[in-house]
Amino acid sequence: MLTDPIADMLTRMRNAIMMHHEQVSIPYSRLKEAVLKVFKQEGYIRDISVVGEKQKKALVVALKYSAEGQAVITTIRKLSKPGRRIFSGYEDLKAFRQGLGLKIVTTSKGVLSDNEARKQKLGGEVLVEVW
Repeated sequence: MLTDPIADMLTRMRNAIMMHHEQVSIPYSRLKEAVLKVFKQEGYIRDISVVGEKQKKALVVALKYSAEGQAVITTIRKLSKPGRRIFSGYEDLKAFRQGLGLKIVTTSKGVLSDNEARKQKLGGEVLVEVW
């Protein structure tokens, strides 16, 4: 059993990107699927699919690369950790990296990007930072 499954997912993605893999398989959870859907909406990955049944479900993530072979995701970090949760109101969710970065926030309305959370005036736990 993993202590932090989101951190495990990000590490699997980071390792696959370093090895220039086209896709990576990740054990399934609804939270991971919601986070990956935000990645897809924002254009950081090509596609996600759920394979398997019941206890053997997995998420297959198709990673995205530029025409030159550079990964779209250059840095991916877990902000909120089991020992230190980071919560933020919508006023504090400022754009970073001149608006090119993305923060993923869990809110009462589900998992959203920082831009969407600001539009809906929702705060929550800041899970991931990507650029």
